[in-house]
Amino acid sequence: MSSTSDTREAADVIVVGAGLAGLVAAYELTRAGRRVLVVDQENEANLGGQAFWSLGGLFLVGSPEQRRMGIRDSVELAWADWSASAGFDREREDRRPRQWARAYVEFAAGEKRRYLHGLGLRLTPTVGWAERGAGTATGHGNSVPRFHLTWGTGPEVVRVFEEPVRAAAERGLVAFRHRHRVDGLVVEGGAVVGVRGSVLAPSTLPRGAASSREAVGEFELRAQAVVVTSGGIGGDQATVRRNWPVERMGPPPESMITGVPAHVDGRMLRITEEAGGSLVNRDRMWHYTEGIRNWDPIWPDHAIRIIPGPSSLWLDATGRRLPAPLFPGHDTLATLRHILSTGHAHSWFVLTRSIVEKEFALSGSEQNPDITGKDLRMVLARVRGGAPGPVQAFLDQGEDFVVRQSLRELVDGMNALTPEAPLDHGRVEAEVVARDREVGNPYCKDLQLMAVRNARSYWPDKITRVARPHRLLDPAHGPLIAVRLHVLTRKTLGGLETDLDSRVLRSDGSPFDGLYAAGEVAGFGGGGMHGYNALEGTFLGGCVFSGRAAGRALARSLA
Repeated sequence: MSSTSDTREAADVIVVGAGLAGLVAAYELTRAGRRVLVVDQENEANLGGQAFWSLGGLFLVGSPEQRRMGIRDSVELAWADWSASAGFDREREDRRPRQWARAYVEFAAGEKRRYLHGLGLRLTPTVGWAERGAGTATGHGNSVPRFHLTWGTGPEVVRVFEEPVRAAAERGLVAFRHRHRVDGLVVEGGAVVGVRGSVLAPSTLPRGAASSREAVGEFELRAQAVVVTSGGIGGDQATVRRNWPVERMGPPPESMITGVPAHVDGRMLRITEEAGGSLVNRDRMWHYTEGIRNWDPIWPDHAIRIIPGPSSLWLDATGRRLPAPLFPGHDTLATLRHILSTGHAHSWFVLTRSIVEKEFALSGSEQNPDITGKDLRMVLARVRGGAPGPVQAFLDQGEDFVVRQSLRELVDGMNALTPEAPLDHGRVEAEVVARDREVGNPYCKDLQLMAVRNARSYWPDKITRVARPHRLLDPAHGPLIAVRLHVLTRKTLGGLETDLDSRVLRSDGSPFDGLYAAGEVAGFGGGGMHGYNALEGTFLGGCVFSGRAAGRALARSLA
């Protein structure tokens, strides 16, 4: 194994991680004429990291898109929703996250849209309501729709930063060191002055595929400062289980599927903490309950999340309906806690062809080729009816989908998927029939049907997203469909403690000289600006906000 000490780049700043937060930090630094070295353990195909795979949703407050939809929003309402969702309750560990959260809400209501629009990012005209919350005005969730979908999804969010960073590379301001895995920070005189690590064997694998960890060399690189933007722990289930919040959620599920590539391994969290950085709120994390196995996987245990409308009947593994207000698209972590309390890791959606055609969306840029490819004709095809192509592919080939004409046949098919937890047809039938009895009038005591009708009062949802209420057993809306749902790992909500300039702090609250962090590795800012719960559409924006803060602070302070 060869050993090298390379200082020839003479970089001002080393950015560890070539994901969205790293690209934003590099963009801001190069705007100020600073020289940046971007170090990443994956190959060039993975530039942009997890953001490339995202649906591209952005949390905005009081936007022109909202106003055109007739939505009245404000900083005060958004902050009330954020605070209620976050549930900040730790005197020391939540001090910085509170500051970051307030600053981010104000950014989302102010400069965020202008900043991204100036880079060329555009939004679709309708505003989504991705998670409606816990059912009370003081509980978790968005009071109004705030999910702004990027025209071009995640790849477009990456592009608007990648292109100027590549242009800066052509001017000699940026250099990339792919397949360079950081194994430690170089600390001298109490300050971070560089990174050291292993050169990994070259890889030509496509984006997202798990790559070799064979080391073929060593390196050491130095600069005035280091920005860590390496992401969270969602790709490493062992680390997820070690950090699992047992006291709040109970034991971790026996089985999970993985919503992010394998390189999202959390290594830099451990490395930075060992060097002296403060790591807080490590037990806070965000995992989804509507995961399905990808029939065409890219990374190990590749999971896709269903972004459901509100109409599917949600049953636990024993066939009992989930209690109100644990409906599709409402309160993710409360639903996760309830599902795990049953002693099983899976649950079921029961629905009709009419519901799947109108309400099922799949998270991920590759699952939405029309919006990702900016193909207006394909987008308009969604309105004409029928299941979108990617959804139909899962209906045809997904191992978690059961399609049958009768309820008895459906339950038999469900039991074939989970023989270890067989469902009783009588119990499932009782839940379905009870729900169907409530559909006959425009008013009822069923809170889920009330939520469906409330959703249809928002006209974009009525037109494009929420099916007309109907009986599940009405053959005119068939066939019947069941979907086995898994727990899907996704986001790390805790992380490295940072101040509002993205400087990493030590455990005593003092800045760690020369060290900055942004994106998921910093809990998207401060070590956990979401608190216990995240409002949808805030992850990409958190990477942009914290990466921007790091880049601008360093641009001001470097010699």
